[in-house]
Amino acid sequence: SRKSRTVEIGQRVGAVALRQNGGLIAAMEQGIYYLDFDSGETHWLADPESHLPDNRFNDAKCDPCGRLWAGTMGMNRPRQPVAALYMLAPGQPIKRQLDQVSVSNGMAWSADSRIFYYIDTQLERVDAFDFNHMTGSITNRRTVIRIAEGEGRPDGMTIDNEGMLWVAHWGGWQVGRYDPQTGEKLFSVELPVARVSSCAFGGPNLDWLYITTARDGLSEAEAKEQPLAGSIFRIKTNQKGRPADRYAG
Repeated sequence: SRKSRTVEIGQRVGAVALRQNGGLIAAMEQGIYYLDFDSGETHWLADPESHLPDNRFNDAKCDPCGRLWAGTMGMNRPRQPVAALYMLAPGQPIKRQLDQVSVSNGMAWSADSRIFYYIDTQLERVDAFDFNHMTGSITNRRTVIRIAEGEGRPDGMTIDNEGMLWVAHWGGWQVGRYDPQTGEKLFSVELPVARVSSCAFGGPNLDWLYITTARDGLSEAEAKEQPLAGSIFRIKTNQKGRPADRYAG
């Protein structure tokens, strides 16, 4: 609609997900919250890294069973493995699923819920885990995609209805579509900005790819060369995504 509205939260927001019962669940600088977007009110749920004031939540996504997965990063030590990945199931304490993470980022699940795909940006790859959808446990970590040298680092990620992964390349001017079975890069969506941060399918037929980008950290010269940095882009694709899973709480 090209109409927008802003709700001031008072802290950095890493990611939000829709809730089945309305509203949003948000992974933010100071923990995980329910968010009523109409009123702007927040309700605190958990902050497993309150003892690490340099860390904040970054990317987050819900799994097919309605649990929230959210990962952290060190704001002043982004290259150091000081962060973690957590899972929050409705009515249960938050659980740490991975540690020794540098910058927790993109997540996706296979259509049969047996594989969990995950990105730690500093590793410059996409890893896969066997996923137990009943318990949420992840095992048998292996690398399925490696980002080519000179194409930036992997950031946010989504999956289409053919099981292919779409990876945002931070510093790489593109979103790449990959086959996680072979590791092959099938094609890329080139963008006029370098810092491509995430992507998601939307629209009535889920065939529009929405792409977020960043302006933060660009030099004055870089900002002049990339006047559209920080914009949200949209491109019509020949592929379709899958509806986003919602938080069950």
